[in-house]
Amino acid sequence: MGFMKKRRWHCLPGQQPTEFDRKIMNIESKGHLVPTRDLIKTPEQIEGIRRAGVVNTGVLDEVAKHIHAGMSTLEIDDICMDYCKRHNATPACLNYEGFPKSVCTSINEVVCHGIPKATDILQEGDIINVDFTTILDGYYADASRMFIIGQTTPEKEQLVRVAKECLEIGMEVAKPWSFVGDIGAAIEKHCKRYNYGVVRDLCGHGVGLKFHEEPDVAHYGKKGTGMLLVPGMVFTIEPMINMGTWRVFIDSDDPFGWEVISEDELPSAQWEHTLLMTEHGVEILTY
Repeated sequence: MGFMKKRRWHCLPGQQPTEFDRKIMNIESKGHLVPTRDLIKTPEQIEGIRRAGVVNTGVLDEVAKHIHAGMSTLEIDDICMDYCKRHNATPACLNYEGFPKSVCTSINEVVCHGIPKATDILQEGDIINVDFTTILDGYYADASRMFIIGQTTPEKEQLVRVAKECLEIGMEVAKPWSFVGDIGAAIEKHCKRYNYGVVRDLCGHGVGLKFHEEPDVAHYGKKGTGMLLVPGMVFTIEPMINMGTWRVFIDSDDPFGWEVISEDELPSAQWEHTLLMTEHGVEILTY
């Protein structure tokens, strides 16, 4: 006896399908993965996420004002915590699955999830990713930026630039009624021009009502695959680009089991925004 596959997309109880519903159900009937209705944010929810995005941008702007050679990454954590307290917000990273600080500070070969420490002192020529997620009134916004400390090498400068281009390219191809795989395919194509590795073990994600929601947003892949993107969805694009191999490992010296390092210990760079899918493309909520 056969069983019909359960649909992910359901019309609202007691209501006839709208044109929006029919379009999604038609795409789902062709075998594509579609969002569930709870992934489509309401106008009220979008405004809440947008407000969280304003605070999140403020946190990273505050870091940009003060970051310099000779400071510790623990001082960066203090800056973020202080800004949050002054704006009645909460850092989502703090105590999340055992993460001990409010922000991720990932220097050079640390791909992501670097833990702030008093002993990690920024040096001239370092590149560092500062990744922060804000909770404001129950809504989440998530973004990261790269910072170059003083003067660095041309190779590191190029890596930081290309990683930002990857985010921009991903945002450009993220159109309503396209697929998550379109984002990854475009990013991977750009990286291949430089023989860079696109990290595969970590990805972007839905965000807004929780820290991590569907869909997973891989930064490599094939066009026309992955979840359908429709207006009202909120998600991050956050490509992690390695100067060498895409492979990574967890630092065995990290007692918390969080810090991810490039396998060949060459530098890595990442940029991230929280994005709202609209009828015309993505709107950045973390400027």
